[in-house]
This record gives sequence, C-alpha cells and structure tokens, in this order.
Amino acid sequence: LGVCLLCTYAAKETTKKMKKAKLYVPQIDCDVKAGKIINPEFIAKCPPGCQDVKYRVYGTDIYASFSSVCSAAIHSGIIDNTGGKILVQKVAGHSGYRGSFSNGVRSLSLPRWRESFLVSEGKPRKGVTYPSTLEYSSSKSTAVKSGNDHVTVPTGDAVRKEYQTSPVLTPATQMATTTPTPTTTTTDPSTTTPKPTTTPATIRTTTVAAAAKTRPGLHRVRDIAFRGTSTSASNRNILRPSTGIQRQEPVATFQRAASSPAHLAMETDSWKPGLSLFDTGFSSKEELNPKPLESTSQGNPNCKVDLSFLMDGSWSIGKRRFQLQKHFLGNVAQALGIGSTGPLMGIVQYGDDPSTEFNLKTYANSKDLRNAIEKIPQKGGLSNVGKALSFVNKNFFSDANGNRGGAPNVVVVIVDGWPTDRVEEASRLARESGINIFFVTIEAAAESEKQNIIEPNFVDKAVCRTNGFYSINVPSWFSLHKVVQPLVKRVCDTDRLVCSKTCLNSADIGFVIDGSSSVGTSNFRTVLQFVANISKEFEISDTDTRIGAVQYTYEQRLEFSFDKYSTKQDVLSAIKRISYWSGGTSTGAAISYASEQLFSKSKPNKRKIMILITDGRSYDDVRVPAMAAHRNGVIAYSVGVAWAAQDELEAIATDPDKEHSFFVDEFDNLYRFVNQLIQNICTEFNSQPRN
Repeated sequence: LGVCLLCTYAAKETTKKMKKAKLYVPQIDCDVKAGKIINPEFIAKCPPGCQDVKYRVYGTDIYASFSSVCSAAIHSGIIDNTGGKILVQKVAGHSGYRGSFSNGVRSLSLPRWRESFLVSEGKPRKGVTYPSTLEYSSSKSTAVKSGNDHVTVPTGDAVRKEYQTSPVLTPATQMATTTPTPTTTTTDPSTTTPKPTTTPATIRTTTVAAAAKTRPGLHRVRDIAFRGTSTSASNRNILRPSTGIQRQEPVATFQRAASSPAHLAMETDSWKPGLSLFDTGFSSKEELNPKPLESTSQGNPNCKVDLSFLMDGSWSIGKRRFQLQKHFLGNVAQALGIGSTGPLMGIVQYGDDPSTEFNLKTYANSKDLRNAIEKIPQKGGLSNVGKALSFVNKNFFSDANGNRGGAPNVVVVIVDGWPTDRVEEASRLARESGINIFFVTIEAAAESEKQNIIEPNFVDKAVCRTNGFYSINVPSWFSLHKVVQPLVKRVCDTDRLVCSKTCLNSADIGFVIDGSSSVGTSNFRTVLQFVANISKEFEISDTDTRIGAVQYTYEQRLEFSFDKYSTKQDVLSAIKRISYWSGGTSTGAAISYASEQLFSKSKPNKRKIMILITDGRSYDDVRVPAMAAHRNGVIAYSVGVAWAAQDELEAIATDPDKEHSFFVDEFDNLYRFVNQLIQNICTEFNSQPRN
C-alpha cells in the first residue's frame, strides 16, 4: 500500500511539472511584428504600453503580418494597454486590409500583403502544443525580445520561409477568416419594374405621383417617356414627399441639338486643362458602336484593373433612362476590352439596398458581358449610394469574387441627381482600403433643388482626389454616351489611380551610402544589412516600389538604378554584392550625384525618398545640394553614426528634422531604426491631402 501511495504521489508531481512547463509563455515587445516570428501559431505575453501610434497596425479583425502583434491585440479588444497573454494564428495573405479606429488604436489600410494573422484570447487550443521559445526570421532567435537579434541580410531561403509560414487552416479558422461570397441577386421584374402602359402622359404623371405616396421615402419620380415630345417633357416631374417640390424640365432640354453650346456645358476635364469631355477625337458613332476586340478572351493588357460599376436602380431614374444606363455600361464594357489579362468588370445595382448582379469572374469577354447587362431588371427604391459603397468595400473585391490582387480596384458610381443617404464615411473607408472611387453624376440638382440634398458637395467628399480627374458631370441622360471614351481613358490610367497606392508600393527609394575609410569593412557590411532590412519591407516591382543605391567617398558610384532590378530577391542580392570602396567623405557631392543619377529618372507617380547613411562630417557643403533635392520633391532621411555631425544631418533631412533625422553611437545599433524609418515613411504618406 505504501509503495502504491508513493507511486501515485510521484505521478502527480510529474504531472504538475509537465503542466507547469506547458504554461510557460514567452514575452514579446510592442514593436514585434507577426511576420518576424516564424511559428505559425503561438501564445505570447504583451507588455504594458503598446497602445502607441508608433506601433503600426494594418487591417481590422484580420491583420497584415507587417503589423505590431501587441498593438493589433489591443485594436481587436483581446487585451488593453496593460498587456496580457494572446493567441496568434498565422493565415494566408489577403488582397485588402481595411483600416479602422478601435479601442484607442487607429489601424491603417493596405491593398494587399503576403501573410495575415488572427489574434484571440491567450488560451491554448485543445490538442495544440505551443512553443516556449519563439523562432524569429533573423539569424538568432530568442524567447523574449526580437530587438536583440543581430540583423542580417536575409538569404533567398529566409525570404521564402517568411512567405510560407501560414499553417493549414482548421475548419474553425476557415470560418473565422473566409469572407462570405456576395450572393448574386436577380430581382423579379414583375415586382420591381413599373409595367409600361399606354395611358396618356397627363394621366401617367398622376398615376406615378400616386404611386409615390405608397412608397415612403421616394425621393424622385420621373415619367417613363423617353422621346422629346412636348407632352412627355412638360410632365417630367420630380416629387419629394418632404417638400412637395415639383421640378418641370423645359421641352428644349430634350430637343436641343447635340452641337448646341448649352448642351455641351459639361464639366471641363480639369485634370488635363482645356480638354472637354466631348473633344476626345471619337465621333458619336464610334462611341455607340465600338470596334470589336481582336481577342476578347485576353482583353486589353494596357488596362489591367478590377472594376465595379454601381448602377442606379432607383425609381428616380425611370424605365427608359434605366435602359439608357444599361446601354452606356455595355458600351463601356466594349471599349474597355474585357479579358483575363486586361480589365475585369462586375456590376452592383443599388436602390434601397445594393445587390451584386455579377462579379469580376462571371464574364471574361465584352460580348457576354454586354448581353448580361441588357438583361438586368430594375430594382427600384431610393438612391442609397453610401450603403452601396459600404457593400462593395466589404464584399465585392474578394478573392472569391475574382479580385486579382495585383490589379487596382476601381469603383465607378453612376448617380441620377444626388444620393438619398450620406456617402462621406463609406467613401473614406473604401479609399483607405485602396479602392479608387469615380463618380458619374447625371443631371445635377438645379438651384431650387439644392436645399433638398442631404450631403452638399457629396462628390468631393467621396472621390479619391478632388482635382476633377475622378468626377464627371453629365448635363443630360441623352449625352451620357459621349463620356464612354473619357471614362475608359481615366480608369485605365493606372499611374494616376492614387487610392490603390500605399506607403509600401508607391516609392522610388534611393540609398546614399558612405563608403569612406572611417567606416571600415566590417561596419560597411552592417550598413548593407540595414539597407537590406529596410528594402525587404516594401513591395518591390516595376510598378510598385523601386530601389536604387549610390556609394560615395570623395567620388560617387551608382551601384544600381531604380530600373535595374524588379524583384525583391534581386534587390537584396544586389545589396549584398556591393563592395566597400574606402576613401574620403564628400556628402554634398553625393547628394547632387544621387539627384542627377537616381531621382531625375524617377517616375512621375512615385514618391522620391532618399535615405543617406554617413559616419562623419562632410568635407564639402551639404546644405545647398540638400535644398536643391528638397525643391525637386525628394523626401530626405539622414542616418548618422558615430562621428556624424548633427547640424549636417538636420540640414540634409526634410522638415521636420526630428522625423527625418536619426543618430546612433555605433553601427551595431542601426537596426533599431528600421521600423521607425518605415513607420515615418508610412505616416507621412497617410497624411497627404486629398487633392
């Protein structure tokens, strides 16, 4: 009996020890990003004080792995600023991350990222063994802090390893991460579209007005007549239950010739001064009957965009004008050249509520798309544009709906008159998600009607930029066909689709590296590690961020230009191959050289960013070359080491100095500024004015 009791006691003690071992939770710092940790699933403890703007978060509910783990946990409500245990699960990358403000943390938006993660309460899942030591993507791993790692240039394997950390999703995880596929809804025409009738126009107006009383909230009713007869024109009334205002449109509006100056009083193309939307070099016949595509299956490769058209299905538009809108959309589809390697187009119809008519992958050529558009029945209801924009932002641009990730997301909103709800907040969230918003408004409010608009200047509050590029105002439904080509030209101008640009994919970054004798061979390799670790955080390609490098002593040498390498791995390999030069320190001449050899060849749509690293005072003047670079639009960051002069670092840096100038006492501490530099670049990008 004594032996049995002794054995039982020993077993219990062993079990306790095993349980205690399993409960050990590694601690991480506030600045640790999920992408730096290789483990696909882990429990960690966050310290207090992570609710700080310097710890960046990208996404809502599902976060890009570029985010601070602990700050994301606060944003999601799992912990507060006092810290605590969290469970992190890596999942696949997404084509879009929506920014939001939650629990005192403002998260930002990204159009896409290679890896995501979920955060939940720090309780172990049944059957899962969690590591007591976290493995980091740099050369050393630690259970406590990533900040102590020696930063190294990642090899090809290391880069690939970062991309492959997403675990196989469990059913529970799939449910939590899968975006619901929007249901394509086809409304019964018999219940939504008013049936045509042969009743005379005078009686028809009374009938429609009576119907308006039975539909609460109806904001505008138009007669069904299409041709410009005096009877139908005089009865084109607009009713608003709240005011009882009726608007009668003159007969001349329908009968005015296409060449009439008043008829051509459309918004001037302010993004290209002097160009009228009607002076496009296309005749009406060409616009209404676009030339057939040579290959409708492949599409136009010069216009690779993912498009969603929000078509107005409200009662205000009337049956005949709804047909005219469908004809316009068909012409746009034909002019775009729909295809797998070109533009893809889906349509959402809105009224009281939005519904997807078809998504991006439903039709892969213009002919089938045009035929499908002609069969769309009218929904009816109000003009709830804000609701439709929210729907598109949350549902439309998903992988399941054919979103390609590498193509810009574009929404074109067609509005008859004005919306019946507010659009500003929904538009802001969509823009932050990388969606480029265009508005085509037809027959804007007359002076007597402006008092009835819920949100004045709704177009400027909605579009990506308020410079006129993203908005087209059409004076009459009968001239809508004239804007087919101007609209196609704009949505295909991918260099100007600024809402799909982020701080990580829209810059030309030039590194200006001090190779003087005082640096030394070993420290020079540390500088290259610093350069590589900054570069690898950006999305690098011909159309995204590009990297260039200059090394200098008394002389200067172009190591590689912006257009030399178009993949991240090629850039990292090129950085690793840079050989140490040795010599004097002429920083001013190096800035002038970089301006001429690198930034003068930067693309117009790219932000020009110079990151200069030096360890001593320059033999020449830095102020004049730096001022010249600033005037040419170069955003300069200066990083000083050891004997670098603080006054020169501040002169080189773009104002404000404290956000663009850094100093460390020794080369081994350079790694501390990697995250800070990237955060400052992104903060500056996200604070740009919308004009």
